[in-house]
Amino acid sequence: MYNGVKAMIAAEKKLAASKPKPAAGADIKAGSHLKKVEDLTGFPVFPAGNKSLLCKFLSKDIYNKYKGKKDKAGVSFEQMILSGSQNIDSGIGLYAGSHDSYTTFSDLFDKVIEEYHGHKKDGKHVSNMDHKQLKCPPFSKEDAARIVSTRIRVGRNLAEFPLGPGVTKAQRDQIEKTVSEALKKLTGEHAGTYYSLATMSKKD
Repeated sequence: MYNGVKAMIAAEKKLAASKPKPAAGADIKAGSHLKKVEDLTGFPVFPAGNKSLLCKFLSKDIYNKYKGKKDKAGVSFEQMILSGSQNIDSGIGLYAGSHDSYTTFSDLFDKVIEEYHGHKKDGKHVSNMDHKQLKCPPFSKEDAARIVSTRIRVGRNLAEFPLGPGVTKAQRDQIEKTVSEALKKLTGEHAGTYYSLATMSKKD
């Protein structure tokens, strides 16, 4: 049995070595077999019927224009499309590496943003921070009784750091340090206690 298993392993290795590797630049199949950026050796081809926005707007012309390029933060185009190429069930599949990504790779990002947000390239974001102008009619007693708790999540990014796809562990640690030190300076109703996930006790 031992010899049989060894023979089978040897045969599998020989078979794997004999399989032709895709030529550099040749189309590749999108899917979970793409484990790292280096696996994106060519234009990712998605299965028929795929609904991700990456699949919809990533043409060969756009891919060939941006492949191998990086934004000002040093994040490569391949890093930005890796997750969407791996996870073919993604709704979007494209993740900016930094604020500059939206400009450097605008041919792709502009199309995705307009499709998803309805925000055209020449559109302007208008903010109104006057809470008195919010249209929030009160809940009925029955509906209000269903609400046990609520949470408002606000995400912000620091200008000097890349975004999720390109940020390093060291940069994440520095972001936490910068933000936590700023939070400690808050006073009045905004003052509180910062709990780091790295040091938080089970009780906390």
